[in-house]
Amino acid sequence: MEDYIKYIRGKIGHNMIILNYAGCIISDERNRLLLQKRSDCNNWGFLSGLVELGESVEEAAIREIKEESGLDVAITSLYGVYSKYFAKYENTDEAQTIVHVFKAKMIGGKLIEKNDESVELKFFDVNDIPPLFCKQHQDILDDFRARKQYVYR
Repeated sequence: MEDYIKYIRGKIGHNMIILNYAGCIISDERNRLLLQKRSDCNNWGFLSGLVELGESVEEAAIREIKEESGLDVAITSLYGVYSKYFAKYENTDEAQTIVHVFKAKMIGGKLIEKNDESVELKFFDVNDIPPLFCKQHQDILDDFRARKQYVYR
């Protein structure tokens, strides 16, 4: 996917582009939420990643969870689409980020300790979540706490 972004950036420079992400809300048997301490910013967030060419958002979410956590998941429902968010990166790239969020259940695999994308993975009580790395992820958490479903923003 990084090559694709480099290809697009080679065509349009640092101007605004749309980036599509997919991720999951995953809870354990105690209803704690799985969060990832990200290696790119050393802050917490939901597990998610870029949708690659040729895959659905569901396929991307399942793939990203496996890559970032080691877990196999099954999507149980669409939770929401968070689309009016903007990011500026250190290299001056700009993007409107759209994340498609699913609820998922763990069906296999083994939770890893860390890898290139994840400094740490941990389940948190929904009322004891550390600060999240961006407003988009905070809005997902706020909507989850408010028991909203099928969110679109």
